[in-house]
Amino acid sequence: MFISSAIAAEAAQSAPDWTSFIPLVVIFVLFWFMLIRPQMKQAKEQRKLIEALQKGDEVTTTSGIVGRITKVGEGYVSLEIAAETVITVQKHTVQTLLPKGTIKAL
Repeated sequence: MFISSAIAAEAAQSAPDWTSFIPLVVIFVLFWFMLIRPQMKQAKEQRKLIEALQKGDEVTTTSGIVGRITKVGEGYVSLEIAAETVITVQKHTVQTLLPKGTIKAL
C-alpha cells in the first residue's frame, strides 16, 4: 500500500521544468505590449516634437504656460506669453504644439 502511493506521487511531480516559465514569459510579453512599447513610442514622438520646434510655433509647457516661440536655442526656447513679456524655458518642458491661432482664441 505504501509503495503504490509513493510511485503515484512521483509520477505526478515529474512535469517538465520549462512549463513553469510559461506564465513568466506571458506576463513579460503583456508587460512589454501594454507598458514599455507605448511609453517608448510616446517618448519618440516627444523627441521629434522638440527637434522640430521653430520660431513662431505656439506651444504649451508642462507647467501649463501657453506662448509663442520667439527664439530657439540648443537647450532653451524663449516664449512670448504676453505682449512684450518673454520667458526662457528648457526645451524638454515643451509638451504640446498648438495649432496656429490658438493664442488669439484664448
